[in-house]
Amino acid sequence: MEESCSFVKIYEHSFRKHFDLPALSDYGTDKIHTYKDVAVAIEKLHILFEANGIKQKDKIALVGKNSSYWGIIFLASVTYGAVIVPILQDFSPDDIQHIVNLSDSTLLFAGDSIMKNLDREKMPALKALFAITDGGLSDTDGVEAFNEELLAKFSAKFPSEFTPEDISYTDFPNSQIAVLNYTSGTTGFSKGVLITADNLTANLLFAHNEIELRTGHKLLSLLPLAHTYGCAFEFLFPIMEGCHVTLLGKTPSPKILMKAFAQIKPDLIISVPLILEKIYKGMILPMISKPALRIALKLPVLNGLIYKTIRKKLVEAFGGNFIQIVIGGAPLNKEVEEFLLKIKFPVSVGYGMTECAPLVSFSLYENYIKYSSGKLLPCMQVRIDSPDPYQIAGEIQLKGRNVMVGYYKNEIATQAVFTDDGWLKTGDLGTIDKDNNIFIRGRSKSMLLSASGQNIYPEEIEAKLANLPYVQESLVVHKNGRLVALVVPDYEAAKAANINMENLKKIMAENRSHLNDMTASYEKVTEFQLIEKEFEKTPKKSIKRYLYTNS
Repeated sequence: MEESCSFVKIYEHSFRKHFDLPALSDYGTDKIHTYKDVAVAIEKLHILFEANGIKQKDKIALVGKNSSYWGIIFLASVTYGAVIVPILQDFSPDDIQHIVNLSDSTLLFAGDSIMKNLDREKMPALKALFAITDGGLSDTDGVEAFNEELLAKFSAKFPSEFTPEDISYTDFPNSQIAVLNYTSGTTGFSKGVLITADNLTANLLFAHNEIELRTGHKLLSLLPLAHTYGCAFEFLFPIMEGCHVTLLGKTPSPKILMKAFAQIKPDLIISVPLILEKIYKGMILPMISKPALRIALKLPVLNGLIYKTIRKKLVEAFGGNFIQIVIGGAPLNKEVEEFLLKIKFPVSVGYGMTECAPLVSFSLYENYIKYSSGKLLPCMQVRIDSPDPYQIAGEIQLKGRNVMVGYYKNEIATQAVFTDDGWLKTGDLGTIDKDNNIFIRGRSKSMLLSASGQNIYPEEIEAKLANLPYVQESLVVHKNGRLVALVVPDYEAAKAANINMENLKKIMAENRSHLNDMTASYEKVTEFQLIEKEFEKTPKKSIKRYLYTNS
């Protein structure tokens, strides 16, 4: 595949080449959408876009659980030349509405259950809203009437049988924006990452050249497609290759996943560390912790055989048919990584960020260096802001084909994230080796990572906390894998209102409940710890966060 190939033509070619093969399924249903079905649905949506006056470069917002129709809307938007604005379904209705307005979206597609909680009047720029249902789409006239109207218009445009030759998309330069991705919905923190078609194409071509995923292979999509990681490698990449993608569409608990892996037997698994770590703790650790097995593992004659047996069981747990497991989104626990590599389990770790759409570094299992985040992509350059980038950690800075053009309508944030000479500042601390393998050593930003790889920005939660009764100031930190809010109550106000300590604690319990109603599922705070004194601050009156985050 040519390095300069058109992003749109990649999918035009794939739909034509794989016309009668299975493309998309929703886990737990019998319905299989072939590549022909997907192409037909895309044509219907293009008719819908035209009817609503949508032009190239207009914004189309999309929010809902992973589903075949979610993927079809995404593909229809980008092949039309519009800019897709994928929104995490975990965001609150206010945050969703905020992103729709901030992005200047003119159409909104939302899951049926999400749509019920949105207020059309708070999104005045929208030309139309459409609900994603189990039957496809609906507007105010309902599912059946809506889809019949689309079918009639499609039949008028294609009176004969729809063939591969009917698939033809208006080409546009790869420099054009294809995706506008918001990593946060909260006012004051929302930054829309401008991802070009070329950013995506560079990621896809790298995957095509490095990973043996080919026509007819199967994948289970379990990560949020509204994130660039899941979207690029569990959806766009396999559809480019002519694979069959089954969308899980529900929380990927180990129990559900083990059942799904056994049924689908995927050829490639894209995951976050949490899944492997839970399986290690629940399945492997109890096994190797038995006294007899611990003794046997110390004997060179036996440990190889035992490791081989464990590896076989673990491979079977993931369906038994995969090339390898690719881990990203968060660091993999070192103990887990060491054991998996010891038993020669085919796992590798990559590194990326939304601003790189998303990949920065990756190595196949056979080339993977322990504790690294893979090797820098050939289309990228890296420098470490350190006097000795091989030994002393410094900020990882990037240039290259994958790097975004900036943040939408936010020149201040764009300037802040790039150096004066044009390097992207990742905010991550790391070192490199002579082969450009990247080793993450820490994070210079305050951002936290959930166990499932979701970005958590504590300032956003703290901003919501600040508006709750009797909260003077707060810090949100990670403690033992949980989010905990350190809260300094407004003791003077409480005293003036004759509120004693017992009642203040009850108010804070109510505050925690209200806070969790306003946050995404991965941002839920499990505990409020009341602090007696104000937090220590810098001369600029900023809280010295580092004094409290490692306690």
